[in-house]
Amino acid sequence: MSPTPAPTITAELRQVLGRLKLGRMLDTLPERLVLAKQTNLGHAAFLELVLADEIDRRDRTGTARRARAAGLDPAMTIHTWDDHDNITYDRDTFAELVTLAFVEASHSALILGPVGVGKTHLAHALGHIACRRRMRVHADRSDRLFKRLKAARLDNSHTHEIRRLIATDLLIIDDFALHALDATATGDFYELIVERHTRASTLITSNREPIEWLGQLADPLLAQSALDRLQSSAYELVIEGESYRRRQKPTLTTTTTTQP
Repeated sequence: MSPTPAPTITAELRQVLGRLKLGRMLDTLPERLVLAKQTNLGHAAFLELVLADEIDRRDRTGTARRARAAGLDPAMTIHTWDDHDNITYDRDTFAELVTLAFVEASHSALILGPVGVGKTHLAHALGHIACRRRMRVHADRSDRLFKRLKAARLDNSHTHEIRRLIATDLLIIDDFALHALDATATGDFYELIVERHTRASTLITSNREPIEWLGQLADPLLAQSALDRLQSSAYELVIEGESYRRRQKPTLTTTTTTQP
């Protein structure tokens, strides 16, 4: 039996799809037409199929666009999370975080542990899940976030930046308290936590325990007030173990024999 020839897509159809902003349907339309002919698919079922393709494509495109705007690493998804034997963590807390119930309830989350156990990867993975659910997400490393807010004071955009961060559904602050925060950064951190408390979710990763954060913030009173609010509504996931980066260390691909 000879293969079914590919259907011809007319120039008129291409023009119509273009005017309706459905031009990307042409990526799968020929295959769908062949399938419809082979399976005697009815008109209504065929229309449903090609429209479902377009919805799926738009969902994937929109998710990727939101993830880029959020500053998420495209490689750090839940599917690439390296659950290796050298780390331990509470599985129930992990499962709870992946459902994003904490975001829907406007709770926060702290992911704590030593260097290289996958804290950043997991935080970004949760951000990707949130983007797929059409949530507003912003992810940044702590030092870059507070430097940007400090610079925003120079062009009078600080208020706009703070409001934008307060309004996001999931704010991810990575590597928090790795460096000491000066008075300006401490004030910004306090404002973000206070304004977002019980209204939106803040996810923080850190190599330090929360009690150690107090010594990294310039104003002890603001630090204590922010930390009290944050911990009162936050899940804590502690990941312990060895750095996965050690397993990425390159090994020799060739060996040489030393002559005596």
